[in-house]
Formats: sequence, C-alpha cells, structure tokens
Amino acid sequence: MRRSKEDTNETIRILIETGGQVFTRKGYADAALEDIASEAQLTRGALYHHFGNKKGMFHAVLESVQMRIAERILTESAQSDDLWDQLLLGCRAFVTAAVEPQHKRILLIDGPAVFGWEVWRTMDSQNSVRLLHEQLQLLEQEHILQPVSIDALTPVISGALNEAALWIAQQPDEKQALADSMTAVSLMLNGFKR
Repeated sequence: MRRSKEDTNETIRILIETGGQVFTRKGYADAALEDIASEAQLTRGALYHHFGNKKGMFHAVLESVQMRIAERILTESAQSDDLWDQLLLGCRAFVTAAVEPQHKRILLIDGPAVFGWEVWRTMDSQNSVRLLHEQLQLLEQEHILQPVSIDALTPVISGALNEAALWIAQQPDEKQALADSMTAVSLMLNGFKR
C-alpha cells in the first residue's frame, strides 16, 4: 500500500510539473491534456483520474504556483531578523516571483481569466495574502505600524503588489520596472510605519 501511495504522489507531481510547463508555453486556451500526458509520459487516463478535466489540471497547477511563491516569500523574508525588513523582502519576493516566466502566464494572465477573481483571490488568500496578513499582525503587535485595521490594510497592500506585478510583466525592461515598483511600494509602506 505504501509504495502505491508513493507512486500516486509521484504521478501527481509529474503531471503538475509537466502541466505547468505546457500551460506556461501554450497558455490555458491552447494547451491540450493530450500534450501534458504525452510530455509526462503518462496516459490521459491517469490525468483524468487525478484531475478530472483540463480546468481541474490547471487548478492544481495554479495552486502549485501559488504555493511556490509563498515558499519563496518565506525564504526571502527570513533573510532578516528585522520585522520591517521582512515585510519589504516578502513584498519584493512576491513581485519578483510573480513575473518570472514560469509563473507569469499562469498566475497573472490565465489564472484570473479561467477561474475569475473570486476563486483566484481565495487561492491567493491561502498563500501570499495569508503571509502578508501574519507579518502585518506581527508589526502591529510590536507597535511598528500606525493604528490601522490589519484586515483593511492587507488587501490594500496585496492589491498594490498584484497591480505592480501586472505592470512589470508588460514592461520591456522588467528589471528596471521591478526597481521602480519596489521604490514605490517602499514609499507607500513607509506611510504606515510609526
């Protein structure tokens, strides 16, 4: 039984990884489940068994991207012991990861288009937004923030970061656009600091 569970988990991992590559390369509309199954060297039956259909497959891929970005935020924000620096590092990590080629199309373009903003936001709230909210709570507890509702501030900052990522993704010089965006984000966040 244990080996069977490991095999199942490995099949799911391969399908999600391969699905991510195909969706990144072709986009949701032009990606075919046959392409994913073929590139994964698995049967279409395995794909249908684990994900049901193309939308189910894409949901798992989008969820995987959201989780990878959240992990990146945790890793990069942990480079500092200073709570404020952690916030800035986490914001930069989100924006940087969101515009990377393996994430950009899935996270910023096809994800909201395929599922709508409500589903996309729900998935985001379980990953990046949850981490942002937790960091803001820590800053509030340590009296680093101005008196402000954390529940209101979280979507304000998250929305700014999402819009920054969308803007950066459309710029010819993404490196400069990232630097400009992070300057703007830092200035905005400083308005909330005591």
